[in-house]
Amino acid sequence: MQRPRVLSGVQPTGALHLGNWLGAIRNWVDLQSSHDTFVCVVDLHAITVPHDPTRLVDDTRTTAALYLACGMDPAQCSVFVQSDIAAHSELCWLLNCITPLNWLERMIQFKEKATKQGDNVSVGLLDYPVLMAADILLYDADLVPVGEDQKQHLELARDIAQQRINARFGHDNKPILKVPEPMILKEGARVMSLTDGRSKMSKSDPNEASRITLLDPPELITKKIKRAKTDPERGLEFNNPDRPETDNLLGLYAILSGRGRDAVAKECAEMGWGQFKPLLTEATVEALKPIQARHQELMADPSELDQVLAAGRDRAQTVASATLERVRTAMGFSART
Repeated sequence: MQRPRVLSGVQPTGALHLGNWLGAIRNWVDLQSSHDTFVCVVDLHAITVPHDPTRLVDDTRTTAALYLACGMDPAQCSVFVQSDIAAHSELCWLLNCITPLNWLERMIQFKEKATKQGDNVSVGLLDYPVLMAADILLYDADLVPVGEDQKQHLELARDIAQQRINARFGHDNKPILKVPEPMILKEGARVMSLTDGRSKMSKSDPNEASRITLLDPPELITKKIKRAKTDPERGLEFNNPDRPETDNLLGLYAILSGRGRDAVAKECAEMGWGQFKPLLTEATVEALKPIQARHQELMADPSELDQVLAAGRDRAQTVASATLERVRTAMGFSART
């Protein structure tokens, strides 16, 4: 029986942090043994805002290496760089021409980011949900792992596939594009900021103290956790809406220590912050140690990473080209020979 296919990826803008790992990459690692898993570094999305070309090259390779360091196994999955597959850009243009403008103008993330950027908003920032739709639809994905903040983008991809491609250009009940289903991520999908327990941990937060990156050295992790926002109450607990930072930090400890929520809730029920933060620091440093060691190996010997990305590119190219040709033919373009 053919395994269901999953596609996901993150941008190489800024260093990957605990939220990226615990909320996304860790789930991909679990899925690769049971699903046909494609994961890409979505570098084309990284240029919707002003960027440093030299840093983009380095960050793209670092992100791919972190995928592997976190446990993605190229023998079980396909790891590739988005821009290596020209079909992403070509399908995006084809989808642009049949996607209503008002569908994009209502996207929540565009409104939020456009407000921050002011007069520097690019067309790419408005249009990147269509590129995301192209990413998803190119690989005939059955499932797309998403958090709450990405559900609107997946719905756009589904609407484009169903209403603008299959309904308009399909014949004899034969869909041109597979319509993917969301896969809602399990525990740990929302890791919150260290400086504001009501905001998600984010690479774009200007305050670097708000996040712990996967490559932070132990002394920096210690400093960030020591300064993490807390409250004056003694005793840690889950699910108290008036104590979001407590819920977040205790949740991180439960995951990173491997002990689970029930055990740490009991352990820390009477604990003060001065006693708890060193425990969280130790658990974080130990959890990241093997990732950092493997990442260092990969960056020291680029040939292994090059081989993995080349193999992933070749497999992704085969699948993406077939999908693109179906769309091109349906929309009236001559078949490529």
